[in-house]
Amino acid sequence: MFFGNKLTFIFSILMYNINMILIAGLGNKEDKYENTPHNIGFKVIDLFKERFDFPSFSIDENVLISKKNDVILIKPQTYMNNSGIAVKQVAAYYKIKNENIWVIHDENKLKLGELEIIKGNSSNGHNGIKSIIERLGTQDFVRFRIGINNKEKHDLMDYVLKPLSKEDQETINEAIYETASALDEAIRNSVEQAMLKYNK
Repeated sequence: MFFGNKLTFIFSILMYNINMILIAGLGNKEDKYENTPHNIGFKVIDLFKERFDFPSFSIDENVLISKKNDVILIKPQTYMNNSGIAVKQVAAYYKIKNENIWVIHDENKLKLGELEIIKGNSSNGHNGIKSIIERLGTQDFVRFRIGINNKEKHDLMDYVLKPLSKEDQETINEAIYETASALDEAIRNSVEQAMLKYNK
């Protein structure tokens, strides 16, 4: 009887991990970076957490984490260039499949406020994504990319770490709300359905 119960328990854990989703918003932890383009991922996570009543964040080594049912929200605390440390740490602990790892980040190759959901791709020069690819050993995870290109000439490294203008922030705020809704769509239905609905 005990053996049977043990097998049932192990099987339920395996099934639970198969369905579990890890959503990572990328950013930098210091307050001075709060309203910069590079912190859009953090902003989406914060909004999604509040909108869908996730518990308060707890700190676990290199990451802020909030878990509700089969969904885990994280904000890496390692700075952008080492985002992969936290993503790998949580994904390995919960045995989450690569396709169930969703990463939200800024993307300079998209126009300001544009949302694009993709599966697998190179880092396109984004150091946070580069770190995640290196740590996971694969590109096969989902990305919610939010455009930050305002068509003005700028040094990218300088631009992503400076606060947005008031006008650009308003555009980004709309994109943040849209991305939170896209995440909800992907969870309730599928990533593919979210792509059809939100990709321009």
